[in-house]
Amino acid sequence: MTRDWSALPSANSLWEATAAPARDFPVLSGEHQADVVIVGAGYTGLSAAHHIAKSGLSPIVLEANRPGWGASGRNGGVITAKFRLSFREVDAAHGRAMARRMYEIAHESTDMVEELVSEFDIASAALTRTGQVKAAHNETTLRSAIDEANWMTREMGSAEVRILDKNGVRDETGSDIFVGGVLNPGSGGIHPLNYLRGLTDGVARRGVSIFQQSPVIRLRREKDGIVAETPRGAVRAKQAIIATNSYSDLTGATAHMQRTLIPFRSAMVATRQLPRNLAGRLMPTGRTYTETKRMMRWFRMVDNRVIFGGRGAFGKQDSQVAFDALRKAMVGIFPDLADVPLEYKWSGLVAMTLDSVPHIGRLDDRTLVSLGYNGAGVAMSSLMGRYLAAFARGESPDVGLLDIRRMKTIPFYPLREPAVRMVAGWYQFLDAIGR
Repeated sequence: MTRDWSALPSANSLWEATAAPARDFPVLSGEHQADVVIVGAGYTGLSAAHHIAKSGLSPIVLEANRPGWGASGRNGGVITAKFRLSFREVDAAHGRAMARRMYEIAHESTDMVEELVSEFDIASAALTRTGQVKAAHNETTLRSAIDEANWMTREMGSAEVRILDKNGVRDETGSDIFVGGVLNPGSGGIHPLNYLRGLTDGVARRGVSIFQQSPVIRLRREKDGIVAETPRGAVRAKQAIIATNSYSDLTGATAHMQRTLIPFRSAMVATRQLPRNLAGRLMPTGRTYTETKRMMRWFRMVDNRVIFGGRGAFGKQDSQVAFDALRKAMVGIFPDLADVPLEYKWSGLVAMTLDSVPHIGRLDDRTLVSLGYNGAGVAMSSLMGRYLAAFARGESPDVGLLDIRRMKTIPFYPLREPAVRMVAGWYQFLDAIGR
C-alpha cells in the first residue's frame, strides 16, 4: 500500500503556531548502516539516539512524518514525576522496595528533561519547575488527595508536599469552585514542540542521521542483524528500537505493538491572549493544575493564554464535540472566560496500558521498545531514551514495573474502542453527579 505521508494533518495547536522553525531533514534513500536503527523521532527516539551516540555507537533515526508530528508535538507540555498507577497502589500490590524504585524512576524522569534542556541549551522550551496543584472538586476527593499526600510524606519522604485549603487553591487558580487541594513540587511545564525541535537540532548537530517522511514499512531479520525498510531505502543495523507509542499503527512494521495499548484521544484548547488584568488573576503562580475528577481536566497559563485539556474525545480525528465540552468545563471553572474566544483547538493520542505504567525492554535479541506512557509521557519518554541506550549496550537496568516482560496484550482487541467509550461515559456520569 502506498501512502502520502506528507498529507497527514498536523495539529492546529498553539505549539505549532509559536514554535521555532522546523529543521528539514532528508528522506531516506539507498542503503545505510548503523549500530541501532530507531523508528520514531519523538522524545523517546531522540533521547535514545542522543544517549546511544554518547555511548560510542552509531544510531540512525527514521520518522514517518516530521519529527514531533505525533504525541511529542501535540501534548499539553506538563512535566510530572508520577505514573497513572499511584505509588501507594504500587506499595500495596508489589511491596515497599518496588514503590521506592518507581518513585526514583519518576523523579529521575523530570530531572532528565531538565538535563536535556540544559545539555542542548533549549531556551525556547521555556521549562519551569514550579510545581503542580491537584484541585479537589468535593470533600471526598479532597480527603483522598490529602490522605495520599500524607502517605507520600510519611513513606516516600516527599516532605515538600503541601496541603491547600479552599482559599489556598483560590489564590493559586483564581477559581472559587474547588474545596482544597495538594501542591506537589518538582512538576512543571514546557513548550513541548520547542523542546522536541531543540532535541532534534541538538542530536543532529552531534552527527546523528535523522530522516523524515521515511516510514518503516518492514522490519526484517538477517543473519547478523535487522533491516528497516522504507519506500526508498533501507537501514541495516545490529538492533532496532521501536519508539512509535500510540502511533504504532501508521505502518505494518510496528502495528503489532498496538495490541498492547489502548489509544485514548486527548483534546486541548487555548484561548486568545487575555487582557493583562484578567491574566494576572488566573493561575498567577505559573504552576500546572489538575482536577480530581475521573475524567481529569488539566489547565495552565502560557503567554497570557489559558490552555485547557482533558480526555474523552473519540474517533480518529479532532472532535468539535470534545472541544465544546472542554470550553464548557473551562468556563465552569473560570467564568471570566465566558466571552473569551478560543484561538487554537487540537488533539492527539495518549497510549494507555492495562496495568497503567509504561513498558520498556527487549522484544527479542534484536528489537527494543518503549511505549505506553499513560498521559505522563513528556518526562518519562525522555528518560526511557537513556534506558534504551543501556539495553542497546547489553546492560540490564532496573526498570521496576516497567519491565516489558510484565506487558499484557489487550483482550478482545477489536472491541477496545467501544469499551473505551463505555468506560468514559460511565466516568462522565459519575463526575456529573459528584461521585
